[in-house]
Amino acid sequence: MNPVSLQSAPPALRRAAQAFEAQALGQLLQPIFATLPKGRFGGGAAEAQWQPMLVDEMAKAASRSGHGMGLGDAVLREMLRWQAAGARTEDQSR
Repeated sequence: MNPVSLQSAPPALRRAAQAFEAQALGQLLQPIFATLPKGRFGGGAAEAQWQPMLVDEMAKAASRSGHGMGLGDAVLREMLRWQAAGARTEDQSR
């Protein structure tokens, strides 16, 4: 599948692939941020409580901007392949 067809993919599929990439990236980043000293930014206990959400938002921003892991495009390609295979199966059953 070429990049042009990825751009013409349905928006809902693009959002789902992007969300999957953001979630995966967030899971990879959580342990990294967990090793930082607590209160690194002066927030104390409140910072520790909000840190997982901050990491998730950083992962979402990276994925939206195209600076994620590139996983979103791979997932989108696979989703489109499965969608096309399902359409062919439906056509054959009619």
